[in-house]
Amino acid sequence: MNQDNENWDLIIQEKSKLFDLRLKEVWRYRDLLQLFVLRNFIAGYKQTILGPLWFFIQPILTTITFTIIFGNLAKISTDGAPKFVFYMAGITIWNYFAVCLTDVSNVFQSNASIFGKVYFPRLIMPLTTIVSHLMRFFIQYILFLCFIVYFYLKGLVHPNLWVIFIPFILLIMAILSLGLGLILSSLTTKYRDLSMLISFGIQLFMYASPVIYPVSTVPEKYLWLVQINPLAPIFEYMRFAYLGVGHFNPLSLIYSFLFSVFILAIGVVIFNKVQKTFMDTV
Repeated sequence: MNQDNENWDLIIQEKSKLFDLRLKEVWRYRDLLQLFVLRNFIAGYKQTILGPLWFFIQPILTTITFTIIFGNLAKISTDGAPKFVFYMAGITIWNYFAVCLTDVSNVFQSNASIFGKVYFPRLIMPLTTIVSHLMRFFIQYILFLCFIVYFYLKGLVHPNLWVIFIPFILLIMAILSLGLGLILSSLTTKYRDLSMLISFGIQLFMYASPVIYPVSTVPEKYLWLVQINPLAPIFEYMRFAYLGVGHFNPLSLIYSFLFSVFILAIGVVIFNKVQKTFMDTV
């Protein structure tokens, strides 16, 4: 039979063009994405004693530590908001960004065995990480809302209608962490020691972002550093919307969104180029 006359359901070809991203192919594999998300959620906690309770324990212990060290000992201003929910507002959204960035940056090394055995769009794995951690975020977000309700009933926080924009905030964090993670994952295929610096770098980035301090406490000569940080408007939004403190400029979120989309575009292009040869270096 002439091979040219056969009707194939799927033809796998080498990507020869830099911008040959084949995003439609990723959509066709959405069922595989769902399976990987479920696998990650179950496998991550099935052999732990407390299981998903770690989703609650980690932010609470971190918030208590920040309250004692930065709030009580260092006396860092919280713009008049209760210290506990001030730090939890930053930690809740930061945890999602940090864990997504860390896991996406290691996607080639952690999934090398799968990539080497079966074909599917490699972008599925980074997307799996982003979606998987959404479950963790929503659990911690519900915990955060419980504390907001408690302090609201005591008259200590003043939420407003800006809280309805949390899906847009989450979208920005997902896009930015995915884009940066794709760039870093492409670099770690050649430079293994870079992966050892990622966790340390993320911690430094947290202190460079207004997670544990409000922008109002930043000296004027360093304010420009905060203003170019795409994460800064996110944390100011969280405190303004849920606690009613701080100064929030809605236009700053547009900057964060556009910056995140730009980084994602660069990340996808680089990832698309590296995935063709990564098995030779991982």
